[in-house]
Amino acid sequence: MSYLTRRNTATEALGFTYPRLHEGKNWYVDFFALDPATGLMRRKKFMLNNLPKKTEKRRKAAEIIEAITRKLRTGWNPWVNSQESRGFTLLSDVLERYMEYIERKSRTKTKHSYQSRVNILNQYLSSCVLPIKYAYQFDGAFVNDYLDWLYLDRGVSERTRNNYRGWCYSFAEFLVSRKYIETNPVDHIPALDEKKKHRKDLSPTELQQMRLHLQKEDKFFLLACYMEYFTFIRPTELSYLKLGDISLKDKTVFVSEDFSKNKKSAKVALNDTIIKLMIELGVLSKPTHFFLFGKNFRPAAERSNADQYNRRWKKMREALGWGDEYQFYSLKDSGIRDLANEQGVVVARDQARHSDVSTTNRYIQEHNMQVHDEAKQFKGAL
Repeated sequence: MSYLTRRNTATEALGFTYPRLHEGKNWYVDFFALDPATGLMRRKKFMLNNLPKKTEKRRKAAEIIEAITRKLRTGWNPWVNSQESRGFTLLSDVLERYMEYIERKSRTKTKHSYQSRVNILNQYLSSCVLPIKYAYQFDGAFVNDYLDWLYLDRGVSERTRNNYRGWCYSFAEFLVSRKYIETNPVDHIPALDEKKKHRKDLSPTELQQMRLHLQKEDKFFLLACYMEYFTFIRPTELSYLKLGDISLKDKTVFVSEDFSKNKKSAKVALNDTIIKLMIELGVLSKPTHFFLFGKNFRPAAERSNADQYNRRWKKMREALGWGDEYQFYSLKDSGIRDLANEQGVVVARDQARHSDVSTTNRYIQEHNMQVHDEAKQFKGAL
């Protein structure tokens, strides 16, 4: 490698050249620094011709060289306004810092979700002919193009596109709070209208069909289905439950804030149907530190991923000839509907750990609400 090649390589790595004195007809100190706006090295000069003596020129030059060198080494750039300098931080460095922040404050599932968002963003950047490089370039035009790429090129649903918009908003807030950008560019990007949720609850006939099938084919998965239908515990939360969380004495199961979606600890009622099947399968004889649903829904010392619920459900759904509108989460919809109809919406709200009855009502699909005979004879005051 030649001297000139080594020098150019070092310059690119540093983003500047060290200042030096030029003597002759014109006396001056110059250096080069990267202009982030253009991506090119620009020259900066400090003229010394106004000083009459050579000794004065050399002394002043030494002072300038010392001061400029010190500033360059600490990240100063002559082409960047001090108020804008953080905006010229490399986006890759900001994303790395962002993930360090997420790593410290979030649950495992959230970390994986946010890492996935960052990975998809990096995929988009690698596909761009002229990808953005600095944090300040994370603006409205860029976010719009990114969301269009997801929706039009990758073909994600309206709901998924809106979820990515929400993440972009959250990431932009991170940038704003740390002075990388001044305002949140996602504020003026509207969400898309979403299609109605493609999920249907199960009729009493379908629930019995499922029970009879699983009693014959897979009682351990039937137990998981019972847990979803009777306790309304989300699949990811089910995957974290341990046998020690179950109290036969109180007939409750404890959902810890460490893995609950709302980050609040709570106890929910354990139905007699669940307890009876647990005893039949010998589940409760295992050590209390075992996960309730390990691999193949058997108690195990090692936690199994929550994806196994949907995979096993799909296999059962195909065996029964059901459409894909019936999902594992349909059990929760059906359970809330049936408990609300039988015991009232307040009981269903508490069992579902909802903060508000309105949330519970969203789970109760209109066509499945009971028509009460009492309402037919209602006189009222009119």
